[in-house]
Amino acid sequence: MDVEGCLGCDVVSGRLQVPGGLIHETPHWVVNHVVGSMNLGTLVLSPRDHVIAVAELTVEAADEFGSLVRRTAQVVDSILDPEQTYVSSWAHRDDGRKHLHIVVQPVTSATVAEYGGARSEQLQAAMLLSGKEPDRGEVERFAATAAERFGELSG
Repeated sequence: MDVEGCLGCDVVSGRLQVPGGLIHETPHWVVNHVVGSMNLGTLVLSPRDHVIAVAELTVEAADEFGSLVRRTAQVVDSILDPEQTYVSSWAHRDDGRKHLHIVVQPVTSATVAEYGGARSEQLQAAMLLSGKEPDRGEVERFAATAAERFGELSG
């Protein structure tokens, strides 16, 4: 199902062009750079179908999920060499559930220091509230490099 006006569906369908475009695609998932105030290199995995919970994934999408998360983290790590790479699920908004997003976020000590020592969900909340977005040109360059790395890594 495709829901017009849903950020995830709009990105997957191509109705919304995000900086760097779609970095990687599988039969059931797409990967793009996060939109909004998160740090450079934060990638989002979105199911092609309008799915609002991991429990709703098809068997086929679930089968792809583990190896895709692993490959995405490998791509991020190979480019940015962070001290830690967070993987989290975002699928909630003020008025209920939304399109499932799996976020793969590189975190360095410099990032933690920039946000007053916040880590994990506190770091993500501080980033989202900050309004600081990475430079579009840097996102596009990162996305191009990430797309190349996906091609180099085997499943």
